[in-house]
Amino acid sequence: MLILILGGARAGKSTFALRLAKQHAGQGSVTFIATAQAFDDEMKQRIARHREERPAHWKTIEEPYQLDDALIKASNSDVALIDCLTLFVSNWLLRDEDSRLQEVSESFLATVQSRTQTVIVVSNEVGLGLVPETPLGRTFRDSLGRVNQQFAEEADEVYLLVAGLPLRLKPRD
Repeated sequence: MLILILGGARAGKSTFALRLAKQHAGQGSVTFIATAQAFDDEMKQRIARHREERPAHWKTIEEPYQLDDALIKASNSDVALIDCLTLFVSNWLLRDEDSRLQEVSESFLATVQSRTQTVIVVSNEVGLGLVPETPLGRTFRDSLGRVNQQFAEEADEVYLLVAGLPLRLKPRD
């Protein structure tokens, strides 16, 4: 099962994802796949806060680029939680290799389809705001929008978080 959680910044996506992971795992195991890279002190603090929010017995894999490889490493877990696609896309753009983004995303989704575990993916919805001023900003918005659509198409469940409240988009009630 693939679950996609979308929303704006500080919308409660990660908190909701943690709750879903605990529910789906029951007494089973969870692997958290982190895509963030600590390039500055502020990001180091964010990463530390996120670590504190997770149960200590969860396994963590830090993988900013190859989500498919990380998911294979997490194959013994009942639930894999990826947080987040937003930074995954950003990581590829910063490497100036956004041309590989589609290929890596497709490989990840194929890996998900071959699994019996629940996979929960968090991503920002960045298409609701202003048009970015810079070419890189517009490329990022467009690339993440395409990746979000790709994941939503394959997902069994999709949620949009607004002010901490989940709105179920797929499947429709």
